[in-house]
Amino acid sequence: MTTADSDVPPYDIQRILSAPFPERVRLVCQSWAAQIAPNQPAVMALYWAKYFFVYVGGWAFFVSFNSEYPGFTSPVEWAFTAAAFQKAIAWSIFYELTGLGCSWGPMNARFKPMTGGFRYFLRPGTTKLPLFPGVPVIGSHQRSWLDVGLYLANQLFLLRALVAPEVTPELLLPCFVLVPILGILDKTLFLAARAEHYYVALVCLVVASGDALWVSGCKLVWCSIWFWAATSKLNHHFPSVIMFMMNNGPFFPKLLKKKLFTSYPDDLRPSRLAITMAHFGTATEYMLAVLLLMSPNPTTTLLCLCLMTSFHSFIALNNPNGMPIEWNILMIFGGIFLFGFNPDASVLALGSMPLLLAFLFFCLVAVPCFGNFFPSRVSFLLSMRYYAGNWAYNIWLFRKGGSIEKLKKLTKSADTMREQLAQMGLEDEIVDLASLMSLSSRYMHFEGRALLEALPRAVDQIDNYEWLEGEVLGGSIIGWNFGDGHLNGKQLLDAIQPQCGFEAGEVRLLSVESQPLFGSTMQWQIFDAATGLIEAGKTELGPMRKLQPWPTGKYAEALERGRAGALG
Repeated sequence: MTTADSDVPPYDIQRILSAPFPERVRLVCQSWAAQIAPNQPAVMALYWAKYFFVYVGGWAFFVSFNSEYPGFTSPVEWAFTAAAFQKAIAWSIFYELTGLGCSWGPMNARFKPMTGGFRYFLRPGTTKLPLFPGVPVIGSHQRSWLDVGLYLANQLFLLRALVAPEVTPELLLPCFVLVPILGILDKTLFLAARAEHYYVALVCLVVASGDALWVSGCKLVWCSIWFWAATSKLNHHFPSVIMFMMNNGPFFPKLLKKKLFTSYPDDLRPSRLAITMAHFGTATEYMLAVLLLMSPNPTTTLLCLCLMTSFHSFIALNNPNGMPIEWNILMIFGGIFLFGFNPDASVLALGSMPLLLAFLFFCLVAVPCFGNFFPSRVSFLLSMRYYAGNWAYNIWLFRKGGSIEKLKKLTKSADTMREQLAQMGLEDEIVDLASLMSLSSRYMHFEGRALLEALPRAVDQIDNYEWLEGEVLGGSIIGWNFGDGHLNGKQLLDAIQPQCGFEAGEVRLLSVESQPLFGSTMQWQIFDAATGLIEAGKTELGPMRKLQPWPTGKYAEALERGRAGALG
């Protein structure tokens, strides 16, 4: 059915709020698609001030402690030195573990307060996700003084290295030991430290510093990231990421925004433009990984570095989900330092250090390969499946009438997004609308098509429940969130159920797993907080490519019938 010319956004707020759920999803998706400049300039100014003055400025400050520092006004002489790169790695780990990085601020549903991170990690009693739940000492779901002490020690050791005149392996050794221990105690901390990238680079700095082979090791890290990021995009998910991100991008041409969709506002699938941009991005990452690692030609290297800088700058300027801008800045800086200023450092030289080479093979080949084919077993970060649009995710459904109030029994430093917005003095209908807009993000990404089949099976009447994104709820409960559905799914439900005591039917968790590389389905499970697994199934994605993001036809009817008659 074609939308009438008079029936296009902006829609009346009450119309959206009062519409049946399938219609509500359509209205919020079309409203999102209609946004030409959706981000407030003040919010963007806040973020870019953080990037330049806190992240880059903090790194420059710590580099000034280096011996033979020539002075701030001579950046060419200090910015691309070995010591500057080493401090960039240490500073990035410290920065992310503090909570100032990719999970920070209003673009990540953090309004009051804007920072999670240390506010949780230094507070006993907050919720955590141990690697081995139930094991004495290390398996508790509530943070102890041991957890707090080790986290604080890691941060202090990093600060000691940052203010030192020279970054030595001895200064980095405590972090080398502590980050894996922190990951055993709480998986969140291991991922927040961006262990698949920053920690692997730090291991190279510690193990191969004396032989200067750490540059070769870090080259492998950078190229592996590009290679696996490209590989993870060999599916039909990535065009919807391009469509969604560019529509939200403040610097993407306004005249082209509606051309990202097949036919705005009726057909909000990715257009040929979005698909072409997605293919170009995939090809670019493959090309960077191969040419920078294999080509000895200086001209080719220079051209690749220019392309690499443009590529990551384009991503950063267009507000990717999670806002990992600092990570893109480090990719640019590291790429220029490693390949531009150290062209003679060959990865073949790593053959003289078989243990380091074996470690790199495990982290950069074995784990990502396994994680791409078996995504339920490995975090998308460790699998290096960045921005493929193919992520595990969770939908938490709280029965209206007070069930969500039981979250107040938890020790945490932030309320739910709805409560944060209400505390800012916003009108109730604005808060309701802001909460509903999360539907657009979930449904407009192709991975949301699995909900068309799974959601009707979760509850009897969807309008009797409040929808919370696991990503946003996880940020409130565990203090960090960056797209990893494994951090806000079944283990989190198991962690909070003994404290909250939800009764049967009060909370339903719908967990959707990523599509395996070259697979054809997305697996999903539905849990009740009190009684456990209700149902499991899988969605064939091929037929879903023909459908619009919102529920129509039999999928809309199934939502009306609820669990009793959902899709047979």
